[in-house]
Amino acid sequence: MTALIDIELELITRATSRFPQAVVRDELDNKLLNELPTIQVQQVPGGGYDGLRLARFLVDIDVYAATRAAAIDLARGVHDWATRELRGSASATAVIGRVAALSLPAPRPYENTALRRVGATYEIYCHPVS
Repeated sequence: MTALIDIELELITRATSRFPQAVVRDELDNKLLNELPTIQVQQVPGGGYDGLRLARFLVDIDVYAATRAAAIDLARGVHDWATRELRGSASATAVIGRVAALSLPAPRPYENTALRRVGATYEIYCHPVS
């Protein structure tokens, strides 16, 4: 059995129930200003696979909100969730082991000045449920 899972879908599903006040998605669309706050989960190139069961994913998690303070506050909540609650957790499809922040939540540039973006990059080790 391969260790590769859809990490974006896994995290979106979990974050949707954990952050009901936010829209959680992988891609942004033209309705972003009407759907704040938004949490965007995107797997980035990199990571690895041990050849047996364990995969290492790199994931960017960006938060979009109407103000910088709101974006920072939600990004802090997402960071705590990722590094504390996800570690050692399991769903019907995946077991998540080690989670680490490769870059801490920080403001990131965004073209639309009507909202603010704060993001971080996480390293997530996981494997499918047996």
